[in-house]
Amino acid sequence: MLAGFVNIFGEPNAGKSTLFNALLGNKLSIITRKAQTTRNRIKGFINKKNEYQIVLSDTPGILDPAYKLQQKMMDVVKNAYEDTDVGIILFDCKQPLSALDTIMESIQIKAPLILVINKIDLINQQNLQKMIEQVTATNKFQSIVPVSALKKINIDNILNEILKYLPESPAYFNDDEDNLSDLPMRFFISEIIREKIMELYEEEVPYHTNVSINEYKDKGNIIRIQADINVQRESQKIIIIGKNGLKIKQVGVLARKDIEEFVDNKVYLELFVKVNEKWRDNENVLSKIIF
Repeated sequence: MLAGFVNIFGEPNAGKSTLFNALLGNKLSIITRKAQTTRNRIKGFINKKNEYQIVLSDTPGILDPAYKLQQKMMDVVKNAYEDTDVGIILFDCKQPLSALDTIMESIQIKAPLILVINKIDLINQQNLQKMIEQVTATNKFQSIVPVSALKKINIDNILNEILKYLPESPAYFNDDEDNLSDLPMRFFISEIIREKIMELYEEEVPYHTNVSINEYKDKGNIIRIQADINVQRESQKIIIIGKNGLKIKQVGVLARKDIEEFVDNKVYLELFVKVNEKWRDNENVLSKIIF
């Protein structure tokens, strides 16, 4: 049997979460147009019982940290380097190749590397071929796979390349095909709520928020969820709530719809907004949301 850890690395907004979900065939990572959406290492399983288990990880985008939250995110990336059996370097083909050089300077992985060139639907074939030839000449990658993660073009080719380099090993987790992740339900629910905040609010407000699930009660015919949306300042709380509470209601409506689809049950969702000053630099808070 083949089994191993396959981790996706790249810059913010390269499409890592979109690729992660496309490979899994399920939406486990939240996706928005804003950079730095992913804060944690999110593991998902691609299982074929008694044949292979790919423990696939989405990781935060590589950046120079400006505050403790971002430093914790980069620690997550560095920790992922250490258990990588096959590394996927995701590169946005609209970026200059110098950006790929910058990524590779920061990545310290001895495992086989697959370069996935993303968003090929946005570049002409001649330029794409020239890019592939230039990267091939560097001899830094065992494989190069051009894809469109959003349109799911060439996704199967990535899986084929992963299996070439995946080591022989027993499964690390239950390898039933319906076992998708080792993360708790509360984590995914908090991420769904945070996704709606990223989508609905402009400027820096989404980057000053985190979501904590205080109550999750499955009553059979309905699941009751109570969550706090934490912000850093009173002015941000006012923005999140909106005039007459309309904005926070919109968050609740959109989040509840996705949560119900995720848990396959009716959901009663209650949201509160609280001020927690400087939470992005608070070690106690960060230890609960970054792992």
